[in-house]
Amino acid sequence: MPLVRIDVGPGHPAGFGRAVGDVVYRAMTTEINVPADDKFQIITAHDATELNIPASYLGIEYSPGIVFIQVTLNAGRTTELKKKFYRRIADDLHAELQVRKEDVFISLVEVDKENWSFGNGEMQYGPK
Repeated sequence: MPLVRIDVGPGHPAGFGRAVGDVVYRAMTTEINVPADDKFQIITAHDATELNIPASYLGIEYSPGIVFIQVTLNAGRTTELKKKFYRRIADDLHAELQVRKEDVFISLVEVDKENWSFGNGEMQYGPK
């Protein structure tokens, strides 16, 4: 049920966005109980003129290597699960792809189950 959007800036090697997606998917299955094969991701690479970010916010200094991760998912996970999810992604992106932890920007968009259609014009998770 999650839909993941990953946006990366210039300067990353080929396959970088897909590798980020793999890290996010692994964190979803291990930390927030997303089922296997539930991997819907849109990955977009941008040039330098397409990202407009501050030099810093909330005491965090950003670099051109920033990675934006937006996950739309069913509502209902605890704050503790979300914290573990954020930490896992930042730690794994840093360890595996050398992304600065400061440059891992994650946003969760929670929706009710009836707000999904996975095909056939049907509401697979909502009331029938």
